[in-house]
Amino acid sequence: MSLLSSIEIRKKQRLFPVISEIKCRSQKMGDLLKGRNPLKLLKKMETCSVAGISVVTESEYFGGSMDLLKKIASSTSLPVLHKDFIKDEEQIKESKKIGASSILLIASMLSEKELEVLVETAKRVQIETLVEVHTLEEVVLIKNLECDMIGINNRDIKILETDNSGVEVTESIIKRLPKRKPIISESGIMGRDDAIRAKKAGADAILVGTAVMLADNIKRFLNELIQIGWSE
Repeated sequence: MSLLSSIEIRKKQRLFPVISEIKCRSQKMGDLLKGRNPLKLLKKMETCSVAGISVVTESEYFGGSMDLLKKIASSTSLPVLHKDFIKDEEQIKESKKIGASSILLIASMLSEKELEVLVETAKRVQIETLVEVHTLEEVVLIKNLECDMIGINNRDIKILETDNSGVEVTESIIKRLPKRKPIISESGIMGRDDAIRAKKAGADAILVGTAVMLADNIKRFLNELIQIGWSE
């Protein structure tokens, strides 16, 4: 299923679109899996009306793997977002082959030309693109890019998201983004209040990673965010 379509379906259901992430480790918080089976975590997330599942595959800093992506993609009917430091066309083709619905491209790590080439490759192999920005300079970089979705990372990926910034980043730059594309507020969303702020700022969806992995009750945590609801 398309992540774009899933976000729109949740809106029509008057639910706030939430993408729930499976992330093994955080540079800031350490081990996030804590011995749990990722597939069992997936099943808990699936019981909520999430718009999709994000999977972090970067291994050195975040403890993920392509094998994890493959297992998750083959075990769910929800759209799966592949998150990694994607820098070449072969990674995109592998994402599609494994079963991801969409890929993350990080503007701070790619030139304007590289972004154009990777977005075109994604279109060719029919996988959606979520292009992520964190600064106003990066907003300028992607202004003419024909990506499918735009993400605002509230944390700084260049320092591996070890900073303490939050939804204020979304609030400060969202008005500078082209509203013709769905906008997803990512990271630094720790609960209902942050989600409400992101929605009020104009985000079409949120992506929650570390917070959901740390939640005492994943289902309750996700449902609290989803039940914020959606109204035009």
